[in-house]
Parts: sequence; C-alpha cells; structure tokens
Amino acid sequence: MKKTTLTAILAAVLAAGSAPAIAQDAGLKAAVKADYDANLASLFDHFHRNPELSGLEVQTAARMAQELRALGYDVTTGVGGTGVVAVLRNGPGPTVMIRADMDGLPVEEKSGLANASTARQVDSDGVEKPVMHACGHDVHITALVGTARQMQARKANWSGTLVLIAQPAEERIFGARAMVEDGLYSRFPKPDYALAFHVSADTPTGKIEAPLGITSSSSDSVDIAVHGVGTHGASPHMGVDPILVASHIVVALQSLRSRETNPLEGAVVTVGAIRGGIKHNIISDRVDLQLTVRADSPEVRAQLLDGIDRIARNTALALGVPDDKLPTVVRSPLENTPPTINDTETAARVRAALMAGLGDDVLIDKPRGGMGAEDFAYFVTPESGVKGVYFSVGGTPPAQVDDAPGHHSPLFRITPEPAVTLGVEGSVLAAEALMPKR
Repeated sequence: MKKTTLTAILAAVLAAGSAPAIAQDAGLKAAVKADYDANLASLFDHFHRNPELSGLEVQTAARMAQELRALGYDVTTGVGGTGVVAVLRNGPGPTVMIRADMDGLPVEEKSGLANASTARQVDSDGVEKPVMHACGHDVHITALVGTARQMQARKANWSGTLVLIAQPAEERIFGARAMVEDGLYSRFPKPDYALAFHVSADTPTGKIEAPLGITSSSSDSVDIAVHGVGTHGASPHMGVDPILVASHIVVALQSLRSRETNPLEGAVVTVGAIRGGIKHNIISDRVDLQLTVRADSPEVRAQLLDGIDRIARNTALALGVPDDKLPTVVRSPLENTPPTINDTETAARVRAALMAGLGDDVLIDKPRGGMGAEDFAYFVTPESGVKGVYFSVGGTPPAQVDDAPGHHSPLFRITPEPAVTLGVEGSVLAAEALMPKR
C-alpha cells in the first residue's frame, strides 16, 4: 500500500475534475427517492419476508434476474451455483463490477417487525431451519436493483462497462470464490474496479464509511478431532482422556495471540464449539473442536494456522496420546477467505465522489468493532489485479445506534429506506467516478 496521505490523494482527485462534475448533479437523490417509493420499498419487503439460506438462493436469484432483465441488462444465471451476472455496455472505458450478496441466515426472526420472516428451509445438511435476513443482505440486493435502474437512466454520465452480480453464500464465505472459479472473470468482462457495500447496524443512517485500507479480516473455519483411549471414569489411568487433552489445547491456542503474534497485529483464535463425552462415568475416545481463525494480514493468517497444527499435535504428545491417535486438524475447504483490503487510491477517488455528491459530512471514520470477515476479498485478490472498494452504509437512526441489536441477532433490524437509498446513491456516485464520460 502506498504511503500517500488522504489529503494529497483527495486533492489530486479533485484537481482531476471528476468530483466537481458529480457535484453538479442535483437530481440523483430525488430520482432514487422516487424509485424507492414506486419500486424498491415493495421489493425490499419481498426479500425480507422471503430469505433463503447460503447456496440455496433459488427464488431470490430468479427475482434478481427478472428485475435486471427488465432494465435491459444482459443477464446470466447459475454462475457459481445460484449467482446472477448482469452486464450493461456503454461505450469505451473501464469495467466496474458492483456486487450484492443475497443469502440469509439460519436464525428465527424475533424483531417484532410487521414483515418479519417466518420462512423455513431445508439446509444443505438436510435439516430444516428458520431463515432470516439477519445481516442486511436484503438491503444489498434491493439497492443493487436501484443502482441498476439509475445507471441505465444516467448512461449519458458515464462510459464503460458495468457488471452487476448477485452473489450467493457470503455468510458461509464460499460464494465469491465459487463465482470466480466458474469463470466470472473469463466468461464476462473482467473488471478494472470492484465495488460493494454492507449496511451497518452500528452506523447511523445518512453516513458512509469508506476505509482507505483494510475493511475485513481473513477467516478460516478449522476442525480439530482430539482422539483418546476410552475407559471407565473411575479408572482414568487405564485410558487417555481426550477431554483433558482438548482442554489443554483450547488454553494453549490462546498463546498464539498473546505470546506469538505482534500485539499491534490483528489476530483471533476462537474455539466456538467443543463436543465430547456421553456419560458422567465414561471417559470417551474423542472430542471435536470447531474454531474460527481471524487475521488482518496473510502473514499472520499463515502463522496462526501453522500454530494450531503444532499446538494440537504437541499438546497431545505431551499428555500421552499414542502416535497413531494424534489429533487431526482440518481447515474447511469452503469456509475461508483472505482479508478484504481496499485499494488506497481507488478508495480515495470514491471518497471524493461521495463527498462531492452527498456532502462533506457524509463520511465517518471510526475504529473497526471486531474482526468480521467478507468474501468480497476473492474478487480483489492481488493476483486478479482488480482494484476494490468496500464501504459501509448506516442502517440505524442516530438516536438508536447505541442500543441497536448486532448483526446475526434474531432481533436485528435496520431502517430500510435511508439504508437502501444511500446504498444506491453511494454505488452510483462511486461507479460514475470510476467510469467518467469520454
């Protein structure tokens, strides 16, 4: 990342003339508001009432394809599973991709909203589960349709190729990779720039966060099977207790963060589940651990994953586990993603466009509240050469932010109109700034 100050970058962007041109457009807000009243409010209501689980977004994808085709886009379905790709060509210029994720979560909604989801769906594991848009993806796909409409109507303002995608399975962080592996960048115009936004319950409505660097951590789901030798609980010396071994592993794993990682680096190793044993007086022969591992850099990510292998194996050896029963450590082949890091100069261009089009006070900068992950990273890997900007849009009225339920909560709720409309406005302004009229 270039060590260029934000002030210098913004000054260069403004001097180039693109932001003042955007500032002269006074009609975007009114057009988006009219579209919300006529179309987007009912579309959001439909999506909120009818969420679908990761990788199973069949009806959601069909509705997205229908909406985008009606707007004159060249639409392809079934990309990377249920993914939808819509292309609009508008003369020479850069290619900009805008992504919206569309999956819900296996959560029973308890928000008390009139349009609360009562949906249930059989998940990929064969178990029927409640489904809820508990992370705001209904805002994202609704705003993508609104963005598609405005970009079509405003073709006189930009030049290039626009690619819109409705992505499956972000919640399980494999949908973006599935679309890339299914030829997203070979079957369709490869973007020079990629954009996406996320509604945020802890950000006030009317505000946007657009960081110049990291926005989300890496994430890896790791399973550890700790093996032992079963025996009677009254005769522990006759076996090897995997619960004891697993307990030592859980504690030792925290040394990866506290003693092996630079304290100024972001790193988390959380054991989210531990399962083992069947009866008070039986020492079992197996305990299963489920971990989530987070990091803010590829180097720390590799260090943590290597450390988990080392600690699991050597702790078991130290506690007498036989060589043929050492723990097995498996990193999920699906549920993993690198960190999402905005391209600094592109983010600065987007920030300048947002301030010019929405006012100097639209942007806020605040510390990250945790190490959440986002598979948008697969669209903007260093190897791809695609420059990405991922931003957040406020979803809660300012007076309610302090008490807002968190994402993935059954109580999660956002205020749809300001979230959807600002998401559309921000996406349009960002895209137009990256595809100036020639």
